[in-house]
Order: sequence, then structure tokens, then C-alpha cells
Amino acid sequence: MTVVFRTHSDIEATIVRGLLESHGIYAAASSDLTHALFPLSIDGLGEVRIAVTSSEADAARSIIREQRARQQASEVVRFVDDTRDLSALEARLDYRFREPAVLDRALTHRSRANEDVSGGVADNESLEFLGDAVLGFVMADLLFREFPQFDEGQKSKIKASLVSTDTLARLGRRIGLGEFLALGRGEEKTGGRAKHALLADCCEAVIAALYLDGGMEAAHAFIAREFAADFEDVRSPEFWARDYKSALQELVQAREYPLPEYSVAAESGPDHRKVFHVEVRVRGELMGSARGPSKKAAEQEAAHKAVDRLSAE
Repeated sequence: MTVVFRTHSDIEATIVRGLLESHGIYAAASSDLTHALFPLSIDGLGEVRIAVTSSEADAARSIIREQRARQQASEVVRFVDDTRDLSALEARLDYRFREPAVLDRALTHRSRANEDVSGGVADNESLEFLGDAVLGFVMADLLFREFPQFDEGQKSKIKASLVSTDTLARLGRRIGLGEFLALGRGEEKTGGRAKHALLADCCEAVIAALYLDGGMEAAHAFIAREFAADFEDVRSPEFWARDYKSALQELVQAREYPLPEYSVAAESGPDHRKVFHVEVRVRGELMGSARGPSKKAAEQEAAHKAVDRLSAE
């Protein structure tokens, strides 16, 4: 066997291995480190090697080179009519990109790429796929370290809640991703900058961009910081009560309504004893409101009221 590719990322190794095998070349992965617990090495010390039979080594290297050339060509995604100030978004991300094009691509919806007659504009869908994997790993790592007392089922419930479309969309709104999106004319006219699923997908793509430009350290730092408040909510008893937010989401999806939208109407009390007043709307209509000692608790109670109201209709 001949080594044709080396990396410090198991994700990248998996992608390269899949690329070769899609061309009919069997590829084997090996490493000096065992990966029994986590699939990635945050400190970058573990090297993963991809090897193929000696007779297929030249063909494998050629396939990898061609793929890299295509990816590099598609990284040029700035547009003549693009007036976005990405430095403002970098400030919100607390990260300065060495290659701003990767962030630009993360913000490019397929509707914008489809309008480019040159065919040289790449959308963010492949970055969404990578970002989902990076987010899943980092979240598993944080849960393992922050909640060693929880069993696998409890960790899975927390992870599902924290990486949900709803949570990612709220994160996208919090950092203002909508104003930086590159959208096609049709998507722009239909309010794409505020769409729930679009913001969640873009959030995953931005996580991938952080990973590609700054490694796992940059992605890990962003995720740990932005989800810190959510982790504090997990420590509260309210988190383990019935998940009315999920119940409400399932209810509106069954009726083919847009996903519920939560907002903090008011905050009161001193910092150490805050009370949050949260409202939930479905199709723009106020369906429930509640107060609680955390946003999570108030959202659950507001969702509870909305479920009762919708169920009675």
C-alpha cells in the first residue's frame, strides 16, 4: 500500500476516502492514535493517512489534485453587486478570516449561485454538510466534559435540543446572519433573510467556514461561546420537564404551518434573579406568553399554552 494523502482531520480523511472509492479505488485509513472516543483530534497532533495499492497510487493522487483544483476555483465567490461588509460579521464571530472567500461562500445560498451565468459561484450546501458534522462532534465533546454524570440517553436529548433547527435559527438571528446572506432575486423577494431553515443552514455553513479557515480550535471556541447560555439552561430543572417546544413544533408541522417564532418581550429583576417574559407566535399570531427564571423555562411555558390553544381549535 502507498500513502497518497495525509491530514490531521478525520472528517477530511473520510471525504478523501469517499472520493477515491467513488472512482473505484479502494482506500484504507490509518493513524498512530486510537479514536475510540471522538472522531477528531482538536489539538491537531494525530495524523490520519490514506493509502491505496501501489498500482493505483498515481491515479489516486491525480483525482485528489483535480478535486482540490475544482474547490480552489469555486472559492472565488465575491460578486460585483455585493456590498456586504463581512468584517462586521467577523467581529460578531470574534474571528478574522485568513481566507475571506470561505466565509463568503458560507453565506451564499443556492438561489444566488443559480443566477450566476458563469457557473463559477459556489453555494454553501457542501459547507452545511461539513458544519453539521463539526457541530455534532464539538457538542458531543462539550457534553462529555460538562455533564459527566449524565448517561448516553440524557446526553442525546440535550444534543438533539441544542443542535435543532430552531436553536440554530435563533443563533443565526442573534449574530445577524440574515443581513449578510447572498440570495437570488426570488429568494430575496420571498423574505429569505428571515427564513427559519435558511438561517439554520447558513449557521452550519459558517461553522464549517470557521473550521476550514482556523481549524477545530476556531470552530470549538465559537460553539462553546455561543451555546454557553444554553448549557446553563440544561442545568436547570425546567429543561427536564416535558418538552412542549418540541410538541408545538410537531403540531404546527403536522398542519403545514411555519415553525413557531419565540421572542423575549421583556426582562425584569436584578441580574442574579432575572425574570423573562417570552411570547410565541405561529403564522404571526400570538399563541402564548409566559414568564420564567430563564428564557428556556419561559419558552417552554409559552409553548405549553400554545399547544393547549392549538389543540382546542
